[in-house]
Amino acid sequence: MHRIAVLALDSVVAFDLSVPAQVFGHTDEVERYELRVCGAEPGPVMSSTGFAIVAGHGPEALAWADTVIVPGVGERTAPRPPAVLDALRAADMRGARIVSICTGAFVLAEAGLLDGRRAATHWRDAVALAERHPEIEVDSDVLWVDDGRVLTSAGVAAGIDLCLHLVRHDHGTEHANRIARRMVVAPYRAGGQAQFVEQPVPEPIGDGLGATCAWMLEHLAEPLTISAMARHAARSERSFARHFRSATGTTPLRWLHEQRVLRARHLLEETALPIEDIARRAGFGTSTGLRTHFLRATRTTPTAYRRAFTARAVPGP
Repeated sequence: MHRIAVLALDSVVAFDLSVPAQVFGHTDEVERYELRVCGAEPGPVMSSTGFAIVAGHGPEALAWADTVIVPGVGERTAPRPPAVLDALRAADMRGARIVSICTGAFVLAEAGLLDGRRAATHWRDAVALAERHPEIEVDSDVLWVDDGRVLTSAGVAAGIDLCLHLVRHDHGTEHANRIARRMVVAPYRAGGQAQFVEQPVPEPIGDGLGATCAWMLEHLAEPLTISAMARHAARSERSFARHFRSATGTTPLRWLHEQRVLRARHLLEETALPIEDIARRAGFGTSTGLRTHFLRATRTTPTAYRRAFTARAVPGP
């Protein structure tokens, strides 16, 4: 059982609070996660949209939690109660996983937990966070940042992506996908994907990109070049790359590598295939190629990932 404390502070963004509640607090997750909502003190907490929610616990719940999640706040520069900041620092010191959604990054920054780290927040607030806390490397162009035990997300729906990323870490790709299907959201958007894209949804299938993405997924094990992708989409290479970026927020090759890593993760979790076979099936060709891209994307090796996932998936005696 993984214990999660969601810290709802004054002017909490209701959507940001609802995301971890829906991902980790749903009745389907009662055997995996226990979630508690806490505030600066037990009782009503006013949201940024003018209605109140009730926090069942005070900041002492952070000492109980394995993961602490701080949703966004409307009053991003308002000073936070010292007891809250002390509880956040204590949770960090004892090794809890610390997470912020959207402008919750301002709360972590005030506690000093983002000093010297790379962090994300909503793109509209990135400049303010960087100016207020120059010791933080603020990345305004990504959906989420995994900096080890401290993770931050961009605004609104990016919190869903980060919470699903946490589930993938805890229980694997298949379980995260099941939660995504229940929530009727995309099962995977990589952290490095741009926050803002010119078109919020992919172009229609008939215009080439949707069909080409499906074709790429069907042929992950094969060598795929920009030229081949562009031919499938019936576009010039330059036009294809430009339209792909505007529709998805990332480049074709980066999207391809992310999908290959995702395929490799699935095979490492769900099969006993040798690493060389997984490398070929995921399109990396050799175990060396798989190791290079996998390490860059996940900060661990395929072998270590399989070992860690097996240890998480199989309960001890």
